[in-house]
Amino acid sequence: MEKILDEKQQGNTLVMEPKASNNRKLFIESYGCQMNFSDSEIVASILYKEGFNTTQNLEEADLVLVNTCSIRDKAEQTVRKRLEKYNAVKRINPNMKVGVLGCMAERLKSKFLEEEKIVDLVVGPDAYKDLPNLINEVEEGRNAMNVILSKEETYGDISPVRLQSNGVSAFVSITRGCDNMCTFCVVPFTRGRERSRDPQSIVEEVNDLAAKGYKEITLLGQNVDSYLWYGGGLKKDYKNASEMQKATAVNFASLLKLVAEAQPKMRIRFSTSNPQDMTMDVIEAMAKHRNICKYIHLPVQSGSDRILKKMNRLHTRQEYFEMIDNIKKLIPDCGISHDIITGFPTETEEDHQDTLSLMEYVKYGFGFMFAYSERPGTMAERKFKDDVPEDIKKRRLTQIVNLQQEHSRYNTKKYLGKTAEVLIEKESKKSDAHWSGRTSQNTVAVFPKENYKIGDFVNVKFEDCTSATLIGVAVGYSDNY
Repeated sequence: MEKILDEKQQGNTLVMEPKASNNRKLFIESYGCQMNFSDSEIVASILYKEGFNTTQNLEEADLVLVNTCSIRDKAEQTVRKRLEKYNAVKRINPNMKVGVLGCMAERLKSKFLEEEKIVDLVVGPDAYKDLPNLINEVEEGRNAMNVILSKEETYGDISPVRLQSNGVSAFVSITRGCDNMCTFCVVPFTRGRERSRDPQSIVEEVNDLAAKGYKEITLLGQNVDSYLWYGGGLKKDYKNASEMQKATAVNFASLLKLVAEAQPKMRIRFSTSNPQDMTMDVIEAMAKHRNICKYIHLPVQSGSDRILKKMNRLHTRQEYFEMIDNIKKLIPDCGISHDIITGFPTETEEDHQDTLSLMEYVKYGFGFMFAYSERPGTMAERKFKDDVPEDIKKRRLTQIVNLQQEHSRYNTKKYLGKTAEVLIEKESKKSDAHWSGRTSQNTVAVFPKENYKIGDFVNVKFEDCTSATLIGVAVGYSDNY
C-alpha cells in the first residue's frame, strides 16, 4: 500500500506560473497518495504545452481534472462528492469539461461515463500522454477514455511542473506499478506491473531541481525497494535479461548512492518501502550517506502471521522484527512509520493483540491506520467474507490509534533538551511568527522565525513537544549544508 497523505494535504488544487500565450485554464485536484500528486505535475506539464495555464478558481476553468485514489471506499466517495460540486459549476459554465484521472478511473473505466454524466473523459495513470488527443475528442462532442495499462511508460522523459511546490521539496518518481499482489490492494490492477525508470534520467531530474534551489527530494514508487533498471522492461522479465544487462543493473541501494553522491547538499527521502523487498544494502546506504534522511516508512499491515499470510504479505512477524533490529543497529536514531489495517477478514482478538504487541516492540514515530475496506476486484473481495463487525473494527482501530499516539509522544519526548537539524519548509499554521520544518527523521518542528527563511537548514534546540510536533528555538545554521 502506498503512503496516504494526511487529510489536510489531500484535495489541494495545484497551480503553476502562467504562460502569457496560453489561453485555456486547467483546474486540477489530487487525492490519495504522493504518487497521485506527482502524476498531477506530469499532467500539468503535458497540458501546459497544449495551451493550458492552471487556476485555483474552479468557476473559470475550461478543463477540470480530478486525480483519484481507490485504496479505500472513503477516498472514492470523496471524489463522488467533488463531482457533485463540479456539476453545480458546470450548470453555470456548460462549456467546462470534466475528466477523471488515476486509480479510480482505471478501476471503473467506462462505468464512470455511465454513472457520472458530468464526466467527459476518463484517463488511467499510464495514458496521460494521450490527454491532448482525448481532449480534442471531447471538444468535438464525444466522450473519451484511455485506461490501457502500459508495460513501458514511466514518464521519465517528461519534466514535471512543480505545482504546489514551496520551492524546497519535490517528488521524483522512480518506479510505477506493483507486482506484490497483496490480497487487499487494488494498486496492481490500477497501476499495472512494476517497471523502473532509467537512473540517468532520475539523476538529471534531481540535478535540475538542485539547480533551481530545491533542498530535498523524495524518491517515489508504489514499492521503491523493487527499483531495478537493467535497460528497460518489466521487473518480472529481469530473469530473462542478458548477462551484460544483469552485470550493469542498478538496484535501489545503488540508485540511492547515485543520487546522494550527485547532490551531497540535498536531502534524500524515499517512499514507500515493502518489508519483503528492503535489503540490508539499502539500510547500509542510508547509514553511510549523511544526506539520506534517517527515516523509513515501512508498512506492516498486521502483527499476526496468520493475517499476514491471508493478506499475501511475504514477510513474517519475526522477519519484520529482524529488519527493525537491523535498522536500529545501523541507524539508532532512525524514524520509522507504518501502515496498519485492522479488521481484515477472520481477524480475531488474538490477531489484534499481536498487532498491538508488534507496535509496542517497534514504537513507531507515527503511522497510517485504517479499518479494512473491501475493494472490488481484489483477491480478498473475491475469496474472503468481510466478517468482522463494524463496531469491532472501530474499537480495534481506536485502540491502535490511541497506542500510536502514546508512541508518537514517547518519540518526540526523546528530543527534549537535544538539538537537531531542521529544514524550514513553510510558515507554521498556528503562528505567523514561527517557521515549520522537518527533522531528518520526518518529525515536524516549529520555532520562532528570527532572521531565518524558507529553505534554510537550521539547528533547533527542542524545549517542548506534542505527540506530533517538536517545539524549540533555533541556535544557528547547520554546518552540514
